[in-house]
Amino acid sequence: MMGSLQTESAQSRPDLLAPPVAKALAVWPVEGPIDADQVLVAPIDPTLADTAAFCAAYGVTLAESANCVIVAGSRGGLTKYAACIVLATTRADVNGVVRRQLDVRKASFAPMDDAVSLTGMEYGGITPIGLPVDWPILVDSRVVATPHVIVGSGVRHSKIAIAGPALGALPNAVVLEGLAREVS
Repeated sequence: MMGSLQTESAQSRPDLLAPPVAKALAVWPVEGPIDADQVLVAPIDPTLADTAAFCAAYGVTLAESANCVIVAGSRGGLTKYAACIVLATTRADVNGVVRRQLDVRKASFAPMDDAVSLTGMEYGGITPIGLPVDWPILVDSRVVATPHVIVGSGVRHSKIAIAGPALGALPNAVVLEGLAREVS
């Protein structure tokens, strides 16, 4: 349990997950660093899904909360998408590390409508679990070094609690030192 969240196995509560997240948990790799039943979910008030409000209401520190942001980059008319997982105490270096990692001329946060339609998840609840299989998942090394983190569940009315190292072991995950910068 983290903060005041009442967690339970995410596989047992598909009603608290976006469909792509539930589908990804159903085919969770057995060779992963954790078993699928160690991915936990907790219901929350959807009006408190935004990071600062969520942390304040549920007693979770910003250092235990990870944000998943969808980035779009383009080069030569081709758009590439990626997810960036960073702790809430940091911000992704979109125009530096992310742009170079994607090998694009320009990178920016994906428009909300694109992020929602391409992931099948709700804005403000997007998670790295269940993203399109061809998207890279860029994970800041600080996330992987955190024993347990809270991330979105694909919907705004719940959150997932998961071991930080498990996020770095997701399919297509790349752990990057310096992906994010501390927020001052």
